[in-house]
Amino acid sequence: MGMLNRLDLRVIRELVASPRIGITELAERLGIARNTAHARVARLERQGVVGMRGRSVDYTELGVEVTAFLTVQVAQGRLGSAIEDLAVVPFVLEAHGIAGDGDLLVRVAARNTRHLHEVINAVLACRGVIRSTTAVAMTEQIPYRVAPLLDALERAIP
Repeated sequence: MGMLNRLDLRVIRELVASPRIGITELAERLGIARNTAHARVARLERQGVVGMRGRSVDYTELGVEVTAFLTVQVAQGRLGSAIEDLAVVPFVLEAHGIAGDGDLLVRVAARNTRHLHEVINAVLACRGVIRSTTAVAMTEQIPYRVAPLLDALERAIP
């Protein structure tokens, strides 16, 4: 966990819960000085602990209804070029290097299943990509969250 303390975790929790919160309101909620809140947020952003302050977009509201996870196999020594090409595919939301079957776990979004086929073909056209398998998400059971992680980390601080 590095140099994070309880106050840092409280700051992160507020930023995630209220992404548009201003520094003054953040300071008031936490009961700390405005300058302290500003310094903490600036340090957390500089260290890369927080980025967009928890902002997220529900892309289903934009007409993008399908989420799928592709396990992608990449040719030996071609990971860099595969990542470069994947980064250009607009419906690729994220990619993670993995151990086990495949080399990358790629989360994609698509307007519908027909469009998903096009997105998968765009992934397969990336340099170095050999093949992929697809798991289509039917429902979101646990949305992306960090609060339980922050709780566990806070409990671990002596």
